[in-house]
Amino acid sequence: MTTTYEHIPVMRDRVIELLAPALEADDALLVDGTLGLGGHTEAFLETFPSLRVLGIDRDREAIDQASVRLGRFGNRFVSFHGRYDQLGEAVDSLGEGPDVQGVLLDLGVSSLHLDKAERGFSYVQDAPLDMRMNIEDETTAREILATYSLDQLADLFRTLGDEKLAGRYARAIVSHRETQPFTTTGELVEILQEATPYALKDRGHPAKRVFQALRMEVNNELGSLEAVLPAALQRIALGGRLVVMSYHSGEDRLVKKVLRTHTSSSAPLGLPEELPEHRSEFRDITRGAEMATPEERDANPRSASVRTRGVERTRKATP
Repeated sequence: MTTTYEHIPVMRDRVIELLAPALEADDALLVDGTLGLGGHTEAFLETFPSLRVLGIDRDREAIDQASVRLGRFGNRFVSFHGRYDQLGEAVDSLGEGPDVQGVLLDLGVSSLHLDKAERGFSYVQDAPLDMRMNIEDETTAREILATYSLDQLADLFRTLGDEKLAGRYARAIVSHRETQPFTTTGELVEILQEATPYALKDRGHPAKRVFQALRMEVNNELGSLEAVLPAALQRIALGGRLVVMSYHSGEDRLVKKVLRTHTSSSAPLGLPEELPEHRSEFRDITRGAEMATPEERDANPRSASVRTRGVERTRKATP
């Protein structure tokens, strides 16, 4: 646990800078939709003395550990056990107004999951094929490997893992399970290594993208992201901000598409003048997708693939 607590959250300082203008008001409320072990939340509570944070996580163990870490902030921190696409329900549980000043979504897998081998998220340690962020959920990686068809597995690895050898790996998995079911991450890694052409052995660990795809499928991460974005945008107060940190090209494409819709005018083409009701409700606060600095990527390998986008509400839609 000590090692995890010393881990610096990805793009911590930049994320604080992006959200700061929305959080400086007294009694502002930030929703940390991906609480994890509370690294980002801790930094925000330390930076803004009157800020309150509602932290959401689907993993009860993460909430328990984060609550210990954040106990010194008293009732300025409140947790909610659930998926981040339950953001509206979580905000309503506070019994206050519907709007919040800030929302942070740091997508992907948390340090808790990667650092605990028994959860099955890491391909470098042998463990049961689980990968559930919420151990109360039913579907595991083991079940997916046992039941998905060849085409389903290949499409999964290709779509969620950007894996060029998706078909080859899917065939190897199906062939193996015909004689012996997969039970551990080590068994899967061994099959993937055997299926990797010798000429590609040095391109990186063959299990990296397959494990990413399995994890995203087990936890329905793209589906949850698709649901939470409109929910978060709807809840943001005038002058409030949303920041999303993606670690997968599919996630970033989805975030870019949704945010572009809300930062664009809805005026029909050819109008001589844009009417107020057609003006965009949000404006970009990042120029495209921002990445971690080279220094941070060197110090923290988990920041290497992050893409960060943010918007600010500039107009409330007319009811």
